[in-house]
Amino acid sequence: MLWVLFLLVAWGAAVVTCVRLCLVSARTGLLSGASADDVRSSGAGHELTLYETAFLAGGPHRVVDLALVTMHLRRRLLLAHTGWATVVDPVGRDEMERTVIRATGPQGQSPIPPVRKAAATADAVRALADRLVAAGLALPGGAGTDVAAAVRAVRGAAVLVVAMGVVTLLTPGQEHGPGGPVVSLLVRFGLPLALTVGCLAIARMEIHPYSSWASPAGQRLLAENEVPVAGADRDVLAAIAVRGVRAVDDPALRAALGGGPGGPLR
Repeated sequence: MLWVLFLLVAWGAAVVTCVRLCLVSARTGLLSGASADDVRSSGAGHELTLYETAFLAGGPHRVVDLALVTMHLRRRLLLAHTGWATVVDPVGRDEMERTVIRATGPQGQSPIPPVRKAAATADAVRALADRLVAAGLALPGGAGTDVAAAVRAVRGAAVLVVAMGVVTLLTPGQEHGPGGPVVSLLVRFGLPLALTVGCLAIARMEIHPYSSWASPAGQRLLAENEVPVAGADRDVLAAIAVRGVRAVDDPALRAALGGGPGGPLR
């Protein structure tokens, strides 16, 4: 009767993860909480700035990376391939640049990871996030991260259900129904598997892509709006805002933003 224990584990994982996904999605207002007209009207007429684009596409750290590269390309900040940031011009052109300058410390020089961490939690970035949330373009507190984690949990539960079924099939001495072991396996584990697969299918239709920061309206603006950037660095800055530092072609700059040579890029 070990199959009963395996079936209970499969059902428990399926129910718990699916309920969690539904609750998280409902809490963030993503599952049918807004009609198509509401999504279209939210943020209507709002033209995204470069920093707003970076936040919706990648969150606070993407905003800081964009500010760092902007200052580096315009010779106001030096990003060394060793992973250090050095202030060249101590007068920031906007509040985000002034935040980065303050994050480098009184000496005007610091390793890049602490600068990124300090600036990402600064008032300027929080104010940007609050404005986007108020406009209906961003999720409060990066709630989309919880949704993505819940989706991964349901996927894991689906794999667990299959694994429990296989273990049941391979365990010797188990009782099988009149249709044989395969039919018995489908009867016992088919429902929890259908529950998880169905939940994943609904989630994909309703809330995919599983953005960590942008609301459905924000994702729509990201897809439709051209990123406004002035100057010769337009393509580089726009690419960083949308895709992050992986879009940088300069090996030295990639090494700097990755925390040094061979450092991880996000």
